[in-house]
Amino acid sequence: MAIKRSSKRKNTKKKTTANKLNTLVKKWLIRLVIAFFGGTITWVLLLTFINPPLTYLQVKRAFERKAAGKEWKIDKKWLPYEDISDNLKRAAIAGEDAYFISHSGFDTKAIRKAIERNQAGKTLRGGSTISQQVAKNVFLWPQRSWFRKGMEAYFTVLIEAFWSKKRILEVYLNVIEMGQGVYGAEAAANYYFHKSAKSMTRKEAALIIAILPSPQKWDARRPSAYVNRRANSIVRYMGHYRIPE
Repeated sequence: MAIKRSSKRKNTKKKTTANKLNTLVKKWLIRLVIAFFGGTITWVLLLTFINPPLTYLQVKRAFERKAAGKEWKIDKKWLPYEDISDNLKRAAIAGEDAYFISHSGFDTKAIRKAIERNQAGKTLRGGSTISQQVAKNVFLWPQRSWFRKGMEAYFTVLIEAFWSKKRILEVYLNVIEMGQGVYGAEAAANYYFHKSAKSMTRKEAALIIAILPSPQKWDARRPSAYVNRRANSIVRYMGHYRIPE
């Protein structure tokens, strides 16, 4: 009988220990979830008023340049939304995200087409709105993966919820990669056309937006036939889109 009582006590102790461990794990999981949502929401709210100082992509590209034997270069200068040429704002919407004003962060038609195009290769390309590009560039990293795309969708929802369309477009035009070591409208306007982004012509603005799919390879000063055609198409449609006021 003594042996049976001892066995029962051991089993009870094991159950108690297991229950305590499960409770501890649950508590830490809850804390981690609260910390994640609290931290990311706070981060997004702060950047409603504070301009992003650096992005992961900017630093990554600078290190890649150094590794290739080139100079360290992160050429950027923040330009407030009101100072950016309306031509560039319209060119960005015409060339990158036609439904920017009306959608809630995602262009479902573009996403559907991108999925259809990429089904065979299983790659993750196409369908990104300006809001999604801001989420990726400001908060995340450029690696292609389903996890990164999921995080991109999460941050897209947050910035659409807490930022105005005006703020989203302002951040986009100030952080996006626009050349080798060149980020944002002001740096790009100076680099390509030796002028401020305050006074860009329609064609100059369209040329900068036209190279965005591959700013490491294409040059707005010496556009290829494809880039020139794309820029001309952007110019034709610029007048069709309104910009955030």
